Amino acid sequence: MFGNFIYFIVVLLIYATYQPAQDAEIHLPETLLMFSGLLLAFVLIVWFRFHRIEKRLFRAPFHRIDHQFTTTLTRLSILAILLFAVDIYLLDLGALFSDFALFNAFPTLEAILFLGLFILYLSIIWMMAHRVYRQLYAASVSRRSYVVSNISFAVPVLLPWLILSTVADLIHLLPYQPARQFLTTTEGEILYFLAFLFAVAILGPLLIQKFWRCKPLHQGIERHRIERLCRKAGLQYADILYWPIFDGRMITAGVMGLVKRFRYILVTEALLAYLKPEEIEAVIAHEIGHIKRYHLLFYLFFFVGYMLISYATFDLIVYGLIYLEPLYSIVGNAGFDQAAVTSVVLSMLIIIIFLVYFRFIFGYFMRNFERQADTYVYRLFESARPLISTFEKITLTSGQPPEKPNWHHYSISERVGYLKKCEADRSWIGRHDRKVKRSVALYGVGILLMGLVSYHLNFGEAGRRLNAQLVEKVILREIQKGRQDPGLYRMLGDYYYSREDYAKTAAAYEKSLDLAPGSPEVLNNLAWLYATAENADFRKPQRALELARKAADLSKSPHILDTLAEAYYVNDQLAEAAATAAGALQMADENRPYYEEQLEKFQKAMSGGKALH
Repeated sequence: MFGNFIYFIVVLLIYATYQPAQDAEIHLPETLLMFSGLLLAFVLIVWFRFHRIEKRLFRAPFHRIDHQFTTTLTRLSILAILLFAVDIYLLDLGALFSDFALFNAFPTLEAILFLGLFILYLSIIWMMAHRVYRQLYAASVSRRSYVVSNISFAVPVLLPWLILSTVADLIHLLPYQPARQFLTTTEGEILYFLAFLFAVAILGPLLIQKFWRCKPLHQGIERHRIERLCRKAGLQYADILYWPIFDGRMITAGVMGLVKRFRYILVTEALLAYLKPEEIEAVIAHEIGHIKRYHLLFYLFFFVGYMLISYATFDLIVYGLIYLEPLYSIVGNAGFDQAAVTSVVLSMLIIIIFLVYFRFIFGYFMRNFERQADTYVYRLFESARPLISTFEKITLTSGQPPEKPNWHHYSISERVGYLKKCEADRSWIGRHDRKVKRSVALYGVGILLMGLVSYHLNFGEAGRRLNAQLVEKVILREIQKGRQDPGLYRMLGDYYYSREDYAKTAAAYEKSLDLAPGSPEVLNNLAWLYATAENADFRKPQRALELARKAADLSKSPHILDTLAEAYYVNDQLAEAAATAAGALQMADENRPYYEEQLEKFQKAMSGGKALH
């Protein structure tokens, strides 16, 4: 079931990273026909795969059927992700809702709609898997409960995104401009994400337990024993709840919540019915171990670590895509839309980074945290044999082999084997604790380094140079396509000026003026270059004055008048320079100290009788 977490996040990434083609044309009948045909084909594939497994039930060894069943679930779930990607990338279903004012105002609603489509695909898989599931594992859970339990267990992983996106939509609708502007900055995005991540981490358990329809465990012997054990361990909590997952027929327990006011201990009816009192206490001791070893807090910082890695790698990914010249030429020659292909490649790379991070790094810590929680039993009891017998009962009741691997847990055989080693030699407990500490320390160092990389890429000089080169590459590529856009040449001139490459700056601005002679900003920028260039070879006082006058005729902005004043100044027309500077100062609402210094400079030059140039 934990795999469903990853499926939902991957789908969310597919949706969030897609950029539709600018010239996309949607033909509603054809799109709906293709969508319906793909959906029907998906249903038939799912039915065929599980029907084939059902025919082999009791004709092949259990472990083979079990492996085939779980593998089929995984493969069909991946097929559902691919089908969702086809809906987004090829059918461009999002374009069908582009004219809906409600979705434009609340983009989160459209995202929820498409996530619901993916839930439909998974529900088809679970509905058709239920019959095999019941026969294979002798489970009495109903079809409805099987589907609903799978959905309800996985969907809460989207809760942080849902709250973040909804609140962001509301902020963008508010008339308060500073809040909207703050959210568009990198700093604003980071602070906004961190604030809500911690808020959801604290309040999330309250919402999740209601979403799961949990109810307080009734007063009785079982509850009293759990309460007594929690007092012994010094664990504070809000409540002990029934966990109705799979109609409560799964032997399991859980704990969630960083703070005691919103911390809940979850138990299923099967756990209370099939386990002995000492076994129930051993399971609860395991869950207490997660709290006492701060595993839940680490998971929170683990998501922060992923955010740092995302920020550190995103610019590098984009930068690499821009420089893939052969790819773009192949794409263009093949007739594919460049923007759509770029979006697909970007999405795939982001998803790969996510999968590697969560499947291997997060999975490593989850497995070792589970083992550490297992060994925490020794803090409360002399022996872990009740926990060992619990694992054996889970093996018998689940019908799954104890050697079955798991990406987020060690197999039951491995867990039992390690506990038996601890029974014989308690030093194994300390060894594992030290292993976890070393791993956490190494992870912390790695995240710190990634944080430094992220800072330099987003705020440091290296990032500015990288972004500047990226801008140059994009502009030159558009120009090479034959686009005669004066705005492109203006941006290119601005870039070259920032690098003090005055020859290329002048050439770019002159080309922009050839295409659009009446651009006051380009006239102003080129005039400033010719009037103030540090290299005397690029000083052209008369040309600067000519350009500055044209710019001032088109726009009376303070910065344009300041350029005109500077042009008068370098042409020894000091009275005109001072008068124009006074006009610029009078109009200026911002940066007034600069304009005051300019006026003072021109007035001093008049007193001295000549310009200082």
